[in-house]
Amino acid sequence: MDFWVWWLIAAGGFAIALVLTTMPELGMLAAGAVAAAAAAGLSDSLVVQVIVFAVVSTALILAVRPIARRARTQPPALRSGSDALMGRSAVVLERVDATSGRIKLAGEVWSARSLGEDDSYEPGSQVSVVEIDGATAVVM
Repeated sequence: MDFWVWWLIAAGGFAIALVLTTMPELGMLAAGAVAAAAAAGLSDSLVVQVIVFAVVSTALILAVRPIARRARTQPPALRSGSDALMGRSAVVLERVDATSGRIKLAGEVWSARSLGEDDSYEPGSQVSVVEIDGATAVVM
């Protein structure tokens, strides 16, 4: 069997391992094996094929890892659910204190309580949502 077939079998093995383990480095190794298969089709030298495999795999890993690390550490661009409500302004409908109250937030009426024990807000005042605790907005 020709070397290019073995390289494609190796690429398939790396791809299967990638799916099973979700390690992106294995995808880079699979791409390196495909490049080595192409080199095997052009050259019979096993040394050239191994060098192509090593160079392509290493280059892909060095190029993709910083991008993946940056994507993993940044917060998502689109917040949804209760995360999207934090930091928004609301209007007090019924007096809000440390135990109860009502606000209008994003067009809906929410139960609310103040963040501080001694804080209270009268109807008509603007408040900011600090967090969502179950179905209650914590405001300040």
